[in-house]
Order: sequence, then C-alpha cells, then structure tokens
Amino acid sequence: MTKMPGKFTRIAIANRGEVAVRIIKACEELGIETVLLHSEADINSRAYRMATKTICIGPAATAESYLNIEANINGALAGGAQAIHPGFGFLSENADFAEAVSKAGLTFIGPSAEAIRSLGDKVHCKELAKKAGLPLVPGYQGENQQVANLITEAERIGYPVIVKAAAGGGGRGMKLIKSSAEAAELIESAQREAQSAFGSPKVFLEKYLDRAKHIEFQIFGDATGNVVHFFDRECSVQRRHQKIIEEATSPSLTEELRRRMGEAACAIATLGKYKGAGTVEFLLQDGEFYLLEVNTRLQVEHPVTEEVLGVDLVKMQILTAQGEYIHDPKMIRVPRGHSIECRIYAENPFLGGVPSTGLLGHVEWPEGPGRRYEYGFDSGDTITPYYDPMIAKVIVWDESRPRAIQKMIRVLKDSVVFGVHTNIPYLIEILSHKEFVMGTMTTRFIETYFADPIKEPELTEAEKKIAAAALAQARGTQQAVETASASASPWMTYWRGI
Repeated sequence: MTKMPGKFTRIAIANRGEVAVRIIKACEELGIETVLLHSEADINSRAYRMATKTICIGPAATAESYLNIEANINGALAGGAQAIHPGFGFLSENADFAEAVSKAGLTFIGPSAEAIRSLGDKVHCKELAKKAGLPLVPGYQGENQQVANLITEAERIGYPVIVKAAAGGGGRGMKLIKSSAEAAELIESAQREAQSAFGSPKVFLEKYLDRAKHIEFQIFGDATGNVVHFFDRECSVQRRHQKIIEEATSPSLTEELRRRMGEAACAIATLGKYKGAGTVEFLLQDGEFYLLEVNTRLQVEHPVTEEVLGVDLVKMQILTAQGEYIHDPKMIRVPRGHSIECRIYAENPFLGGVPSTGLLGHVEWPEGPGRRYEYGFDSGDTITPYYDPMIAKVIVWDESRPRAIQKMIRVLKDSVVFGVHTNIPYLIEILSHKEFVMGTMTTRFIETYFADPIKEPELTEAEKKIAAAALAQARGTQQAVETASASASPWMTYWRGI
C-alpha cells in the first residue's frame, strides 16, 4: 500500500509567469509556503516577489533551467520543500521528471510517472484508446521514425496530414503537410522542434480534419483513483495550433454528445489510473468525435471551468497529492452561466503577431463583477524574448454566452498595457466576428478570416494627444510625451474604445 505523504508545509514550483502566481495563491490559501525555482531571466517577476523563498536554478536558456530535471529537484530540496508542482508546459508532462521527483523523496503534484507514460505520450495514449473503444483519427503512431517511412505513411493516410510531437503539445513540433513536395522538410522540422521542446524527436501522423472543432473535457482523478469529468471547453480558436480564446462550456455540443464524450473521457482516464487534473481533447466534425490527445497536467484554460463550476482545481491538485481530496457523490456539479478566457500576448497585432519585448509601463486591469485576471508581470517588470510571450489571461463570467462576449470586449477595451504591444486589438476583432458570435467557428477560423495582420487604425491628432498624455502620466517624463505623439497608434487602440 502506498504511503500517503501527509500535509505539505512547503511546495516548490517548477515553473514561471502567471501559472506560478496561480499556484502560489492556492498555496497561500492552504497555509503552505512556496519555493519558486526560477531562471536568471525571471528575477524581476510577480511570482519572484510573491514566493516565500526563491532559488535560481540556471540561466535563461530553458535547457539549463526550467527543463533541467536535476536542477529543479536540487532546488526543491535546498528550499526545504516536500513536493513539486510543475504547472503547465516545461516538465509538467515529463514522466522521467515525475519519477525522479519521487526517487528524491518528494511528491510530484500530478499523475504518476506511469500514467504520464501511458496517457501523456500521444502514441501510447492512442493504443490505450483503442482498448477503451474510443474513436481515433486515421494516422500512424509507429516506432519507425525514419523520414522516408513517415512520408510513405503520410501518403497512405492521404494529404493533408498533421505531424505532431509524441511527447508534448501546445503547438510545438506540429506541422501541417499539404503535399508530398513539402513532407520531408516539415517532418524534419517537427522532429527538431520536438527534441528542443520536449527532449524527444518522436512524432506521429494524423489525417487533418478540415472542418473540425476542438473540444476538451476536464477530468479529475481523486486520491482513491475515482475519475469524474468537470464538463467541457470550446478551444477551436487557434493560431498556428496554439489556443487563443477558450470557453466553458462549448456552444457546439448537444446534451447527448456531451454525455458520450464525457463518458469516453472518463473511460480512458480510468484505464490510465489517472489522479489529479487532466484534460482529454477531442476533434468534433459532422456530429462525430475523435480522440485527439490527453494532457496529463493542468491546462492554461482551467479558469473557465472553475468559473462555471465553482471549483478550485489547483487546490484540488494539492489536496489530492496529500491523499485528502475525494469526490463527493452527493455534490452534483452543473455548469452555471458561461465563461470566456483570452490570452494576452506581448506581440504586435498590426505586424502579424511579431513578439514585443521590453519594460512594462503602466498596467491596469479593470475591476468589476465576473472579471478575473491572472498575470505574471507588473508595471516595471521586463518582458524578455526567452519564453512564451503570454503575459496575462483575462477571464470573464456572465449568465449567458452573448453577455459573456459583450463583457469580454468591454474588459479588453478598458485594459491598459504600456511599454509593449499586445494582441488586445486582435482579440477584440475575433470576439466581434459573426462566426465567433454564432459559435460556429472551427480550428480553421483564424487561417480563414485572420490570415493577414489586422489593419492599424488611423488616429486623429486629438487621439494622439490623449495617448501622449496618458503615457506621460504613466512614465512621468516629457520625453515620453514626445515619443507617444510620434508613435501612439499601436497601443492606442484600447484607449480609443473601438
């Protein structure tokens, strides 16, 4: 019988940015101290200032810090932690890391290494799905990773074909192959990206569904191994296979589809002996659903589920790792209202999303009912080029989807971020698009309607003066006024209220 770890007094966080802040807040509510394991580049960050203790585990390069298993474990031990929370990304789905954490006498706050290997590895997951009787997209998940063989398999499946990293997600190591002429180059590129991001070059192939919706189910296995689902999320708005806007629940499902997909999600998670928070992702096309993958970790978009169900998934993760959390069969959770999340990226929306780095000036998130903000940076922090450009998440809740959309647009227009460009104008245009409002968008929504950069609005002289005054107030210098007057428009969009 596995010995329960007991109550934690200090947890190490092997991550950064807004998810590190999210974990710190959950720990604070549980009376648990935190150790932030950070790189040299993340000394000036919100999580760094909030953590009980901070330990630098290496330079900015992820291979030498956030992806360095030994450095993370040594840092946690040096900080006096009993457990490690991996957040999402980096080592969160790395079975070797979970195993090494346990061998070091620490608790990994997440599923077991065995569960990660069987479900987190995309190829093994599909083998398990076959046993569970889940429908799969036609593809190739074999061990022969020679480029020539993968090309042969792609031609057997029929173009277009998606090549994906077996050991991770988030759009890394993922390429769309439209013809044999580009197959070799894109497969080799995917293998290189997979090796760099996840430490494994292994890839697999899937038939590309051209009218699919991306629907995922939040599953949770409690301390006894009993798995339930916390309903679904709509994640079809994606750019380069990276989610931008997520919702709970999906406007695309009938009650019958929701029941069937939820049962399928619980079935595969149960077969994988899953504990903690995870996500089972599906593609939905023409009324039929297919298993896409299982993410053996907390998701970026978990707040929308929390908003409609009134749960705290991070606290549940911690309590489950302590052997305390058990699903209460008497508590029937039913989604209430609708929640939307927008990811705020530091990028220039008028130049196709090129990254924007630098010192953050004045930052203001407008308060109000049904509004939630998760962010990893404050005014005066620096947005560096080393990591994912997401600087914040904006989450809203309202009683219906149309009202949630209206609220999100208002919140984005009232949000203020100086010092770097953000994708806020881009998000507003997406939220205002007829297809999004109707809820009929597919995973090709962005490439169909937003393939080109959005148009930068023309500003009047009066608007430039307003922007200049605002920036001057934020920075307090005459030089800022002169700079703003000359180049106000990229960040003026949300001041104009368009």
